[in-house]
Amino acid sequence: MHPTPATAPRSHRTRRLPAAALLLTASLALTACGGTAGTASSGPEASGHGTLDVNLSWIKNAEFAGEYFADSKGYYTEAGFDSVNLISGGPSGASTESMVLAGSALVGTSSPLGVAPAIAEEEAPLKIIGTTYQKNPFTIISLGDAPIETPADLAGRRIGVQSGVNETLFDALLEVNGIDPAEVEKIPVQYDPQPLVNGEVDGFFGYSTNEAITLELAGQDVVNLPFADHGLPFVAESFVTTQDAIDNDREALKAFLEATIRGWQDAVADPEESARLAVEEYGADLGLDREKETRQAEIQNAELVVSEETGENGLFTVSDELVAQNIEVLGVAGYPGLTAEDVFDLSLLDEVYAENPELRE
Repeated sequence: MHPTPATAPRSHRTRRLPAAALLLTASLALTACGGTAGTASSGPEASGHGTLDVNLSWIKNAEFAGEYFADSKGYYTEAGFDSVNLISGGPSGASTESMVLAGSALVGTSSPLGVAPAIAEEEAPLKIIGTTYQKNPFTIISLGDAPIETPADLAGRRIGVQSGVNETLFDALLEVNGIDPAEVEKIPVQYDPQPLVNGEVDGFFGYSTNEAITLELAGQDVVNLPFADHGLPFVAESFVTTQDAIDNDREALKAFLEATIRGWQDAVADPEESARLAVEEYGADLGLDREKETRQAEIQNAELVVSEETGENGLFTVSDELVAQNIEVLGVAGYPGLTAEDVFDLSLLDEVYAENPELRE
């Protein structure tokens, strides 16, 4: 089984992050010149906010179903945007951090781990203003005939790990669980889980919403060891923007959040339509598999998007406890000096729900 645009594992998006940091100095210069991210910053237009540019962190699969609903049902238009440009990410796409800093998008999707290098190393003025995934989907995938069910099971095993940030994350998983790295054989792999099927590795670093599903649909007995449940509870698919946009395009950002909340409410209610929008419309040129996209939508809704926190306070919200846990995780991952205020600004989301209390329902 070899990856295609429809099934290619997404973990390699994180590999671009260190390289993206090299672009930040030039991007910061653009930001400092007074322009804010995205064309919505160019001034009031007929409907108020102009064009909405959103940089997606991956190809247009079911992962971004809420944005598809918000666009196709006209929620963005109702919120005051004249047009919408959902910019596809992927293996060859630019990172959200560089796109947002360069002014090519008002907002994009990333994660605390994604923005941390830029903030800590380049003093990039980036902030997370909400998050789609309450839990990250990183996992160690193993097969049922030799399962890896707990961190302790990693000892003495061969684990396929991609280079870059994925390797940093895996090392953090070992550290927080007290596993001696010398007891684990780390095997360099690419992003196709075939080495796991071939028996070349005992475990494979991947996504519960991608490689794990692909293997299951291929008839494999898949066992997951989720990072989020074993010491690394960071959020993912977080909405990232600049401090300049928060200061000067606040209403546009709030309009984006309001419309996207509505879109994700629809997506959570209808995973089959989420898959159809990805397969037939937004990702129509990718050859996506309808069954896999439906399964992805179901899993991300049940395990990643909806939680006790979102049930009480609304989609995209992040509790104070979870924010603190994410800052602790960043410390383990090599960014110990960052604070919650350095990474998060959830005040816009608070305002959106205060002004639109019906969105909590």
